[in-house]
Amino acid sequence: MTTDSGKTAFLGPEGTWSEEALLVRTGLDASQMLPLPSVPDVIMAVARGEVAQGIVPMENTLEGSINVTLDYLAFEVDNVRIIREIDHPIHQKLIARSPLELDEIEQVLSLPHALAQCRKFLREKLPQAETAAAGSTAEAVRIVSESDQKWAAIGSRLAAERYGCVVLASDIEDRPDNETRFALLATSPAPQDLDEPYKTSIVCTIAHDQPGSLLQILQEFSHRYVNLTKIESRPSKKGLGDYIFFIDVEGREEDAPVASALKCLQCKLAGVKMLGSYPAG
Repeated sequence: MTTDSGKTAFLGPEGTWSEEALLVRTGLDASQMLPLPSVPDVIMAVARGEVAQGIVPMENTLEGSINVTLDYLAFEVDNVRIIREIDHPIHQKLIARSPLELDEIEQVLSLPHALAQCRKFLREKLPQAETAAAGSTAEAVRIVSESDQKWAAIGSRLAAERYGCVVLASDIEDRPDNETRFALLATSPAPQDLDEPYKTSIVCTIAHDQPGSLLQILQEFSHRYVNLTKIESRPSKKGLGDYIFFIDVEGREEDAPVASALKCLQCKLAGVKMLGSYPAG
């Protein structure tokens, strides 16, 4: 890949929810964006300085965290920071190359997370249709647009427009408040002087499994009245039963209570990795 240091990378192809979040929430236009094949590609392009920024999905209200994003930020890169959080509503569409009756559809393609967000619709309205995974929602729409099979995709209206398809059904997600939290990434930390709510994200590694390990982490924040907004465990990839902890807290990294808690954790734990201190969504 050639260096395009002025652009913001996103999970492609054109028409993904990542692109829509950028267009709607940041004011960037298409000339300032670069689609890449996968979330790891986006993160690594930022780490290598091939793009100025990248946007990746972090968490969905219906399906939870995006594990590939968490794992790459925790294990694969050391110079990438979250510089902004972007919350964007996700209202999935059922999309086809041309008009079809729902009972004609033989297969539905999409990103596995998107298929999972629409379980009820698929079960009740398309019981005859098989489901198949695609690399992204837009990739699913692109595949459907090029096929003469009776296939449909789940994705955004933006993708339907980009690939000349039609929307067969709108708002097919299981809950109307479906939303995805995206993280904007860069190699430089976010400025800490903006007058708005901030969040700080870290990864904590304990030396070995022992009673009270998690309590030790939580107490450092509790004693300083620092509010936790998220705590989640992921396998450390070192062995069964060995975990790391992703933690989000309110406040800036430089705020005295947060800074004090982080300093104490660095003394107690095997590792504390800073993912970013940034404006909250």
